[in-house]
Amino acid sequence: MNPLIHSRASLSSGAARMAADAALAHADGLGIAIAVAVVDDTGAPLVLIRVSRAQPSVAELALDKAYTAAVTGAPSEGFGRHMLSQPNLALGLANRPRLLPWGGGIPIVIDGQLVGAIGVSGSIEADDIACAEAGIAGLA
Repeated sequence: MNPLIHSRASLSSGAARMAADAALAHADGLGIAIAVAVVDDTGAPLVLIRVSRAQPSVAELALDKAYTAAVTGAPSEGFGRHMLSQPNLALGLANRPRLLPWGGGIPIVIDGQLVGAIGVSGSIEADDIACAEAGIAGLA
């Protein structure tokens, strides 16, 4: 392998759809209307689905939660806590687009590698997180 070239693992579009479907099924079981986004390891969208009963704005929030988890490598709510712990960091990142500190964005790690992330929005934070976790569990 050429040392000048970095190879990376990324989630497939089929796996992204599996994760989204599992998150949507969990939300349906809870009786909530959500949007779910699955992104690759760079934060680029692979799947974005909003159920028709969900507010249109939640689709962008789901995408931003997934993006945050992918680029930081940590759950989106953890990013929020980290920002609050350092005032200069919070000031610097507060105006950055797409970084969202609300719960519901979770990195997807397979075989020890960050390969993407899932983001869910549309309900209370605990439900969004539970649906995202169900999405990841759907990959097993």
